[in-house]
Amino acid sequence: MSFNAEKVLALAGRDLQGLSKEELAKSFRELLQDGLYGFCISPYEEGQQPGDTLTEKQIRRRLEILRPYTKWIRTFSCTEGNDLIPIIAKEMGMKTLVGAWLGTDDQINQAEVDGLIRLAKEGYVDIAAVGNEVMYRKDLTEDQLLDFIRKVKAEIPKIPVGYVDAYYEFELKPRITDLCDVILANCYPYWEGCALDYSLLYIKDMYNRAKKAGNGKPVLITETGWPSQGSPLYGAIPSDENFLKYFINIQTWSKLDNIPVFYFSSFDESWKVGTEGDVGAYWGIWDKDEKLKY
Repeated sequence: MSFNAEKVLALAGRDLQGLSKEELAKSFRELLQDGLYGFCISPYEEGQQPGDTLTEKQIRRRLEILRPYTKWIRTFSCTEGNDLIPIIAKEMGMKTLVGAWLGTDDQINQAEVDGLIRLAKEGYVDIAAVGNEVMYRKDLTEDQLLDFIRKVKAEIPKIPVGYVDAYYEFELKPRITDLCDVILANCYPYWEGCALDYSLLYIKDMYNRAKKAGNGKPVLITETGWPSQGSPLYGAIPSDENFLKYFINIQTWSKLDNIPVFYFSSFDESWKVGTEGDVGAYWGIWDKDEKLKY
């Protein structure tokens, strides 16, 4: 047996110890230039939040920023202007993973699902996601979510339909997993307090658990990332250096092993402080003013 540098790289990540922030930033920009599989986008400008209506102008401007670096865009909602995102993305030649946001308000849920079905029938959806972390938040019962997934599948039988949640929910909820055409797994070592040095091995375990639960179905990592500022969570420490190292390792793994990863997030979003604490505002590749952070 001989030393295989590529195998070691795929397992443990690149050797980033001792590199300066400038050297890390150079690798970050090279990987970004080479292209990511996909970006998550909710294009709220500073001062906006969910509930505000997005304009075509701001969506188009932000998609133009992302377009050189990816073929796929993931959206979270089909109302309040979010329905324009896949339409404009398709015009720009990108593929779309389009989400219907489900919560506790049935009227909003119906509008979201109807919007997703409409967009799919009009040709703007490559993968349909019915709900995001609904089981994690306990906003609906499992049976309620299953009914929504069945409704969408019946209306758009030729388009893959899935549900987005934390990777372990697909182990815990086999009825949901069985109904999905594709497993859409959110994988965040940071939110489980994992130290940066172990984060690549940790996310590989997350991915493999979702893959095992899916029993042969395609698995996409629909969200992962690392905050560049904010409070530590156990061993997980936000910093510019850790943000860069995590991005470099995830993108290197994604390319080496052909793992489809939607990176979270494209832009910093100040409104997320209300739900996630101070780290919520600092997950973006670009800052809140649309400037590349590194």
